[in-house]
Amino acid sequence: MEKCNSKNRKLLHLPMLIKNLLTIKNLSISFFSDQVEKEIIKDISFQLNTNEILGVVGESGSGKSVSSLAILGLLPKNISKTTNGSILFNDLDLTEIDSREFQKIRGNDIAMIFQEPMSSLNPSMTCGKQVEEILLQHTKLSKKEAKAESLLLFDKVRLPDPKRVFNTYPHEISGGQKQRVMIAMAIACKPKILIADEPTTALDVTVQKEIILLLKQLQTDEGMSIIFISHDLSLVSEISDRILVMYQGQIVEQGSVKKVFNIPEHLYTKALINSKPSLDVRLKKLPTIKDFMNKTIDSSIVSNEDRKVFHDTIYSKPPLLEVNNLEKTYLSKSGWFSKPETFVAVNHVSFKLYEGETLGLVGESGCGKSTLANAILQLDKATSGVILYNGIDITKLSKTETRKLRKDIQIIFQDPYASLNPRIPVGNAIMEPMKVHGIGHSDKERKDLVLELLLKVGLDETFFNRYPHEFSGGQRQRIGIARAISLEPKLIICDESVSALDISVQAQVLNLLNELKENFGFTYIFISHDLAVVKYMSDQLIVMNQGHIEEMDDADVIYANPKKDYTKKLIHAIPKGL
Repeated sequence: MEKCNSKNRKLLHLPMLIKNLLTIKNLSISFFSDQVEKEIIKDISFQLNTNEILGVVGESGSGKSVSSLAILGLLPKNISKTTNGSILFNDLDLTEIDSREFQKIRGNDIAMIFQEPMSSLNPSMTCGKQVEEILLQHTKLSKKEAKAESLLLFDKVRLPDPKRVFNTYPHEISGGQKQRVMIAMAIACKPKILIADEPTTALDVTVQKEIILLLKQLQTDEGMSIIFISHDLSLVSEISDRILVMYQGQIVEQGSVKKVFNIPEHLYTKALINSKPSLDVRLKKLPTIKDFMNKTIDSSIVSNEDRKVFHDTIYSKPPLLEVNNLEKTYLSKSGWFSKPETFVAVNHVSFKLYEGETLGLVGESGCGKSTLANAILQLDKATSGVILYNGIDITKLSKTETRKLRKDIQIIFQDPYASLNPRIPVGNAIMEPMKVHGIGHSDKERKDLVLELLLKVGLDETFFNRYPHEFSGGQRQRIGIARAISLEPKLIICDESVSALDISVQAQVLNLLNELKENFGFTYIFISHDLAVVKYMSDQLIVMNQGHIEEMDDADVIYANPKKDYTKKLIHAIPKGL
């Protein structure tokens, strides 16, 4: 493939003897609205060396993405400005160049992989055309050569059947495959710097592992440098040479992976390491960032004896939910005259769930977890099998009876923003299902109940009249939990409800779910691809693979002694740090 356009540009072809490829010096960035200016990035300095992977870690709002977007000149100029400092790339200060010069740099010299590939890829263009477009824009390749190079790139990022993916649209491939297409686009012009902004968030642990290994291999093969951004310090430590930790717009710690991970100096770094559920010890309460900063950590653990006594109690009663030989089959047609093809999403699944229990459901995307949940919720009727709730087969209920059942079985969705109406204040959104199911005798009584619920999930009463866009991801998830428990359900299905949250916010939500379970006697089906989180939350654990149950046992037993290769692969893929 030809080199990207480099005529009359001193930016390209850095001599290998230059060690510092990118130097950030005393950078400060402010955002402003209604003539109020707020400093978001506060005097940060760091270097990116040639052929290096630099990990940048911190929670949402710490300044990770803002600083990386500044490197690419992508911050909105109407509401932000660089108030101090410089961004030096090959002796050129990127804070002083115009948008036309930046267009020559983006893609050629510095490229970026964004967090959410579905919103970054054009849904109306095939995956191959989107990579072709980059090559035609930045190189002198012909259309035929650009197509051939696109196929080579798809092969390089290990997409299965590159020719098929070339002609597919983004919605027709999995999340991991979409991320690989994004990586192919990013490396198309062989950039010197690749910025990967949360490229594995909400991906399966196995796909996450594959993406990490792929980026490492590409960095080695292409000799490029990578800035890898994440909120997960364990994950960052598996790929990086050096790490810098950001907190409230500042760099609070930086150094080698071994030093930062094994001998952290700042309290915030220690909090990031310890907020994730331990695979060895089950704490009664996960420590949060706030706990570490205030030095109020509760280190009490759930002993094996405590766990046994609890299990003896709940498993001595009849099951709340019993699923027998459940199957869900979908039919699809590829053409008018072709025979319909069958796809078995859930394949003869059977299990029992007891009152007060948390049943973990884990597996890769496409394994049937959410399909099974939708069948239990009667949102998508099963093809065959029996679902007994309190001894009644709910697959045979009438529409009226099913509607009444919804009060007893609720769901907390993965994306709380998508599940909340942006035009309705959150207080009314919580009141709405209460009114439908006859909870409370008047709107005033229902409002009082909602105000109590907001306090119970750790929110303020003043949140009642605010809209979903005014909240952080963690706060929106708390609102989703408040809405689910407002109907006083017996069973709550948590469908990937913490997968996209920062580790500390995740800890807060997991603590809240456990606290509500203890106070109200809830029963949970906890669905996730993160085995570490599921193990922490669960009593029993079901591992699903290609629609069937691969393994089912006590969560601790499965982790300590997995019997199936698939389960071993999931456990092996958990980021464990150094």
